[in-house]
Amino acid sequence: FECREKMALKMVEDRGQFMHNSETLPLASRSNPSPKKPAKASFARTSTVTSIRWELRQMINPERARISQDFFKTGPGEYGEGGQFIGLPVPQVRKLVKQYRQLSLKETKLLLWSPIHEERLLALLIFVDAFATAGAARQRRIYETYLRSTRYINNWDLVDCSAAQIVGAFLSERSRAPLRALARSASLWERRIAIIATFHFIKCGEFMPTLTIARQLLCAREDLIHKACGWMLREVSKHDQPTAERFLRTHYRQMPRTMLRYAIERFSETKRKCYLRGLI
Repeated sequence: FECREKMALKMVEDRGQFMHNSETLPLASRSNPSPKKPAKASFARTSTVTSIRWELRQMINPERARISQDFFKTGPGEYGEGGQFIGLPVPQVRKLVKQYRQLSLKETKLLLWSPIHEERLLALLIFVDAFATAGAARQRRIYETYLRSTRYINNWDLVDCSAAQIVGAFLSERSRAPLRALARSASLWERRIAIIATFHFIKCGEFMPTLTIARQLLCAREDLIHKACGWMLREVSKHDQPTAERFLRTHYRQMPRTMLRYAIERFSETKRKCYLRGLI
């Protein structure tokens, strides 16, 4: 395990240096441009990120890492294939957010573009924390960085801790077209971002974005999408059950079973049975 962690750390540092030298997502055909800032600033930025990584590795828990790799389905052919963990519980990662909340956008990107799951989680939590108090220009930069980095937001916990707080919040007073585009994506994680982002609107008493995206995803094949849609429909029903039921009465016969079960979880037992037996 120690050997694997050393290799992972080397990969992180190598990738971090590459990402630092590029203002956009890496492409195989893109040459590595020269840094825009002086070498001294570059070193300082890399040094800060390296110190965070060093601190995270002081808390490595090999047994918990092994359990996490199983729990988040990182095996061949599974949804989290190739995921790397160092075994930190979420509360432990959250404690570091206050400590590093002044991290720059570029430094936070280095963490987000890491192969280590906990580093990506920390980066997203820092973005969420920063977004909540940022001005309009900085919020846009965080939002755009987030959407350019979805290949690294590649497990359900990473989506669920950030999509509503960043994507949903940014689109609150804007067109919802980006959500519909995400829902059409071939990427499982971009589609999950689309539906989870609507949690922000639900909390504000606006339910149409959730119903629109859930309708788009009715034919999705992935269980993680079924669960996410069912969860958001259940949240709608908590605030406005008649609205949720109008949607369900129209679509429940074609909904995947898991989605339906999640959506009707808070209904009375009698009503749940009627939906499950197709008697509505």
